[in-house]
Amino acid sequence: MNSRRTIATLGWRKASTASPFFQPGKDAKGNKYIETSMSGFAVLRVPQINKGAAFTLKEREELHLSGLLPPAVKTQEQQIERTYRRYLAHVTPIEKYQYLRELQERNEHLYFALLSAHLEEMLPIIYTPTVGDACRQYSYMYNFPRGLSFSPDNIAQADEIISRFHLKDVRMIVATDSSAILGIGDQGYGGMGIPVGKLALYTAAGGVSPFQTCPVVLDVGTNGKDLLEDGMYLGTRQKRLVGREYMNFMEKFVKAVKKHWPQAIIQWEDLSKDAAFTVLERFRDEVSSFNDDIQGTGAVTLAGVVAACRLLGTKLSDQVFVISGAGAGGAGVAWVIREGLIREGLSREEANRRVLVLDSAGLLYKGRARMEDYKNDFAQPASVRDWAKTSDTPTLFETVVESKATCLLGLSGIPGQFSEALVRQMARNTSRPIIFPLSNPTSSCEALPVDIFEWSQGQAIVATGSPFEPVVYGGKEHFIGQGNNAFVFPGLGAGAILAGTSKVTDNMIMEGAYALADYTTAKWVKEGRIFPPVSEMRQCSVDVALRVVKQAIADGVATSDVAEHPDLESHVRNSFWQPTYPTVIPRAFGSS
Repeated sequence: MNSRRTIATLGWRKASTASPFFQPGKDAKGNKYIETSMSGFAVLRVPQINKGAAFTLKEREELHLSGLLPPAVKTQEQQIERTYRRYLAHVTPIEKYQYLRELQERNEHLYFALLSAHLEEMLPIIYTPTVGDACRQYSYMYNFPRGLSFSPDNIAQADEIISRFHLKDVRMIVATDSSAILGIGDQGYGGMGIPVGKLALYTAAGGVSPFQTCPVVLDVGTNGKDLLEDGMYLGTRQKRLVGREYMNFMEKFVKAVKKHWPQAIIQWEDLSKDAAFTVLERFRDEVSSFNDDIQGTGAVTLAGVVAACRLLGTKLSDQVFVISGAGAGGAGVAWVIREGLIREGLSREEANRRVLVLDSAGLLYKGRARMEDYKNDFAQPASVRDWAKTSDTPTLFETVVESKATCLLGLSGIPGQFSEALVRQMARNTSRPIIFPLSNPTSSCEALPVDIFEWSQGQAIVATGSPFEPVVYGGKEHFIGQGNNAFVFPGLGAGAILAGTSKVTDNMIMEGAYALADYTTAKWVKEGRIFPPVSEMRQCSVDVALRVVKQAIADGVATSDVAEHPDLESHVRNSFWQPTYPTVIPRAFGSS
């Protein structure tokens, strides 16, 4: 028996039922359509089907929409123009965020068409930094249900809940327990804003059909006193589950996903550092999954550093790295950079010596007191303790001085941590220091790019996690690259879906990083940029997805027929879902 499963595209296929209410497909000429068993008012209330005034006269007649819509038939382009004008009429970022979310719940094709046309402008609205404010205000802004919510009250029914969900062919899940949302911490049920925003990027940048995505909030409670005491709070009103209770909760969720959506990829998102590592290791061999905070952050950072090295004409192994922050993101960055150094021929021990990691107490070293187990993997020899001048543990400044660091990476979430003295020391260590203050949102950034350029006399190579305007220094405009995980995770997810991976391997993560670095090198390094503009995120995601597919095949974890395509690059590119309107036709499912 052939167990390989065919995954022809990321969107428009009829291999399985998309929903009891509608089914996408393509005719013999490749034209998109959606069959639906619904008619009349119900059609206008399903965002995957609704086209508003763009329904043709024939569609209006066949779907019993006549009299329910304005007489004029408009094109999708005209609708994009109208909705963009309305978007611009909103003043604050949070107002714009709410408008876009409401559009998404009315007309999903139009939402993604608008987003694709203005991705660079709207990315800071649908994701960081605005999504952080949306999470804080979630219970007050709530209008529409989306995705699935599990809590201690219903997790025992996870099997039944997923079986009833209206989307039946889910391939991409973003799941959060909301314990470590961006740099703002425990947001309880409000963390749902993160999976919704991430999945919007999976579609807009990674070409994953929105019909095959599902945001999930794993509401195990909250330790936020302000949330627990807020009468408007929508989440579970109890302290967070921990230990065995927490893992039992997660196991029930994963078991139900495996049963009903066996081809789904799970992206774990914004779990606290301890839970992030525990959950990733517990389930990565059981269900195809990865943690974007650990692996995605590591991959995009490695890509930026590799591009910076190519800009300088050096190698990764020429650098000495200091990483401030040892949470999920910092540890992920340390791991992937170490793997990159090993790829360049260094031994593991040599690579470890070049990657120095600090947490809130200072530099990690062997034998240091009060250090979580996972940090031991990144601990320096105990001899570095002698670098400390006033305590038992070297500070960030002492580490930069003694290690002669050439690359400084910020994932601490401490605004202003990269002081003038620290940046000037980096500039003394090397003529062209690489300095990435990567913490999100903007309010948590370790240093402002304009200050880094001033303190380094314009010599630093700078990238940030959140968007910043270009800096003019010495009469020259410097583009500030955005080390946004969205340059990697949409393509990683798309590639994993196309390959039908049984596991997301470390090699797939690394290939995603080098695909981004190679894309940037080919198109932008000669311009002095180490990340592409956000407007090229979708094009970049095609390259990432292609490399991920090839690596999945090489690693023996691809279970689809993707390797049989004679032109794999074209297949990957053509598989990306497009937000153009399909023809909507009536049909009673099951009829001939």
